[in-house]
Amino acid sequence: MLEPAIIAAILWAVILGGAGGLLTDIGPWYRDLKKPSWQPPDWLFGPAWTIILGLAAWTAILSWDQTDNRSDQAILMAVYGANFLFHLLWSPLFFKYQRPDWALVEVVFLWLSVVAMLVITWSFTALAGAMILPYFLWVSFAAVLNTRIVQLNRPFG
Repeated sequence: MLEPAIIAAILWAVILGGAGGLLTDIGPWYRDLKKPSWQPPDWLFGPAWTIILGLAAWTAILSWDQTDNRSDQAILMAVYGANFLFHLLWSPLFFKYQRPDWALVEVVFLWLSVVAMLVITWSFTALAGAMILPYFLWVSFAAVLNTRIVQLNRPFG
C-alpha cells in the first residue's frame, strides 16, 4: 500500500502536468505570435514538463522522508502548495486569456516558489535539492522566453 505522502506527490505532478496540457492551446493565436529563434520546438515542452514534475514529485517524497517533525512537514507542504497554485495559474493567463504580459508578472511568483522548493528541499537532503535544479532552470528559461514574447508582441489586451 502506498503511503499518503507518495500518493500526494504523484497527484501533485499528475494534476499539474495534466492541467498544463489541457490549458495550453497551441492554436492560431499562439502560432501567430512572434517568437525568438531560440525558442524550443513545441513538442519539447510536454516531455520536459513530465520529467521536471516527476523529479519534483520524487523530491517531495525524499524530503518528506527526511522530515522529523510536523513543522518541517508543514513547511514542505506549504512550499509545494504555493508552487502548485503558481504553476497552475501561468498557462491560463498566457494561453486562455492570451495575456503573455500577465503571465510574465505571474512567472515571477512561480519562479520564487521554485526557489523556495530548491532551498527547502536542499535543507533536507542535497540530492532532493539537486533534483529541483531542472525545474529552476526551466522556469528561469521560460521567464526569459515569456519576456521576449512580450517584447516582440506588445501591446496585449
